Amino acid sequence: MDELDIRLLQELQIDGRVSVSQLSEKLNLSRPSVSDRIRKLQDKGVITSFKATVSSAAIGRPISVIIQVSDLNLHHRKFEEIITGDPDIFEYFRVTGEACFFLKVSLASIDELTNLVDRLSPYGNLKTSIVLSSSDSLRPMLPPAK
Repeated sequence: MDELDIRLLQELQIDGRVSVSQLSEKLNLSRPSVSDRIRKLQDKGVITSFKATVSSAAIGRPISVIIQVSDLNLHHRKFEEIITGDPDIFEYFRVTGEACFFLKVSLASIDELTNLVDRLSPYGNLKTSIVLSSSDSLRPMLPPAK
């Protein structure tokens, strides 16, 4: 990736809805060149998707929780199948260390948290942390400086 690709990635992460015309002006490139660079970054797997960021509170899920799962008592792939099918779990991380998974959860109520904990507790030990505040991405994800 060259400097223009890096600037393109930065602009797209700041505003994924920016038009090719606007990118063309910002990067001083032709619209076809911008489109071609975006397509190549997608083909290389650098850009994996374009999606909207939704406020969980605004859609009736004001309680965000991180659940740490340890001492898993079934194969991790089977657990991944289970949590992938759960509508309250929005993201997970399989990790090294004392825990095996961290789950990112958004819920409408504490009762829903209780139900989720009851559903998950047969598979391992759980530690829940209610999120008090969070940030969007702190900065665009760019390659390390050389």
